[in-house]
Amino acid sequence: MKIYTRKGDDGTTGLLFGDRVRKDAPAPMAYGAVDEAQAALGLARAETTPGGDLDVILIGLERDLWVLMADLATAPASRAKLEPAVSLVTEAMVEALEASIDTISDRFEMPTEFVVPGQNRMSALLDVARTVVRRAERDAIAVVADDSAAVRYLNRLSDLVWTLARWQEGEALTARPHNTD
Repeated sequence: MKIYTRKGDDGTTGLLFGDRVRKDAPAPMAYGAVDEAQAALGLARAETTPGGDLDVILIGLERDLWVLMADLATAPASRAKLEPAVSLVTEAMVEALEASIDTISDRFEMPTEFVVPGQNRMSALLDVARTVVRRAERDAIAVVADDSAAVRYLNRLSDLVWTLARWQEGEALTARPHNTD
């Protein structure tokens, strides 16, 4: 099997279940941003201890993003073909993120002011991933079905990734107003 098909040479791409759209259409923009978010989380995971708490969390999130990409890459007429938690984001997936946020938040004291990113490499990588997730959320709004949990998932995911970054940095460096005196 060859990796190239030449089908996209005309500027179109295939959606799940066979529909084709322009590569700059809202759906490919949305699932493309999720793909970038998955890669950013993978970059952070590459810096973890294999099998450690953060590694396990991040690989689970990366797997969830496959589900999210399938959800976003499906034309409205084909949504009935999606399988919950396999190709369709579910409310249970959103709730699992909330539970993770609560569990991780219990491990440290949350900062009470704005955080300056870059306390350490891991927190910086997670902060970059969080911003990509936020962009994916903005892009997804243009294509989600009314009954979709995809935007809620991305919103909670960005909260979780922010929480993971704060957990990984230990003592947070918070922003303080610059003294101009």
